[in-house]
Amino acid sequence: MSQTIIHTSKVIRQVVIGQVQAISEEQLDVQPKGFNNTIRWNVGHMIYWMDQYSTLCFDSPSRIPDQYEALFASGTKPSSWTTAPPSKEELLQLLTMQLSRLSELTPEMLNAPLKSPYIMGPFQFDTAGELFNFALVHEGVHLGTVSSQLKLIK
Repeated sequence: MSQTIIHTSKVIRQVVIGQVQAISEEQLDVQPKGFNNTIRWNVGHMIYWMDQYSTLCFDSPSRIPDQYEALFASGTKPSSWTTAPPSKEELLQLLTMQLSRLSELTPEMLNAPLKSPYIMGPFQFDTAGELFNFALVHEGVHLGTVSSQLKLIK
């Protein structure tokens, strides 16, 4: 099962990269009516949380710029940004770097217990695989949001 999760993570990330490559720089910053954020925010949010989950799951150091927390953590939004967001090219570089890191995962890493359980509301994750699998669901949700926003923008 763990190898399946690793494979799925790489497929989802490749889909995200392909979708972002097809979006213009201008489209990244359109905020369709009914949405709290833009495509750029959703992409940055996926990068930010994949980095956070990787740190929690695999005790790996963060490999994204410090400003990503202020720009893309849960509860942030473009209308509150006080610094310039990353370019499409930077986002694609980080998405690709994270895809490379996904290729380094092993089933043993996913089977490992977390240093301490990760609690999110009523949910508890005890192993790296449980939390990482949730990270993939999270990425899929935001990929769907990007797809919806893009349809409205076009």
